[in-house]
Amino acid sequence: MKKAMKRIISLEINGKPVELTVDIRQSLLEVLREQGFTGAKEGCGVGECGACTVLIDGLPIDSCISLAVWAEGKKIETIEGQAKGERLSKVQQAYADTGAVQCGYCTPGLVMKTTEFLETHKDQLAKGEMPDRQVIRKEHSGNLCRCTGYQGVVDAVESCCKSLISEISEPEAK
Repeated sequence: MKKAMKRIISLEINGKPVELTVDIRQSLLEVLREQGFTGAKEGCGVGECGACTVLIDGLPIDSCISLAVWAEGKKIETIEGQAKGERLSKVQQAYADTGAVQCGYCTPGLVMKTTEFLETHKDQLAKGEMPDRQVIRKEHSGNLCRCTGYQGVVDAVESCCKSLISEISEPEAK
């Protein structure tokens, strides 16, 4: 049996600073799940399906192929950080409203990708411009879904985009 090689890392998970002792060989996904953040799932285990997607400093990463020690000093956002109490985030609500959620296995990763997508396209949305469906599909292509297909996912992303455009344009309409 190999001797565990431990290291203490400090990071922020869903807005809360934490200090963890981790085996330097552990993936971020393993450590997050050990800490009770079980929303991210291990699908393929090789970074191809996106079920384990979390945001590190706002960027989507496959936590199954990222070492936990690489998260030292970073801000991690998981699906558990989306909802505020019993209230779903706008992205989560859009997924529920459009029927983009079926088995739920891939949904957390897709929601995290959509969260990053909206941030990436915020300047475009601020101008009232909708990303086209091909852009939405392309930018979500790293997240695989075998239950819903992708129609519901694209509908959810469009719904979020329309909602943000509406929120941005409301002050001008008054």
